[in-house]
Amino acid sequence: MTVFQERVADVLERLAPGEVVTYGEVAAEAGYPGAGRAVGRLLAASHGEYPWWRVVAAGGRLVPGAEREQARRLRAEGIRVEGSRVGTMARR
Repeated sequence: MTVFQERVADVLERLAPGEVVTYGEVAAEAGYPGAGRAVGRLLAASHGEYPWWRVVAAGGRLVPGAEREQARRLRAEGIRVEGSRVGTMARR
């Protein structure tokens, strides 16, 4: 595992139920501002190892192709989902 992966994993593992962040926020908190896409690639390759459903695009958009599952998981944690976007984002 690279240092980037370790730092991102640490941020992801600290996300609490009901907490929603963006890919960019995860990257910045991990010490890699501007690496939001790399966070997305890490999550896509992780096979559900991390709470991927708590991470959305900057505009609150859910993961394309996984919107139904992500919305279901977020709603179960008390997050409002409108269409394919998070209604109000719980900021860190």
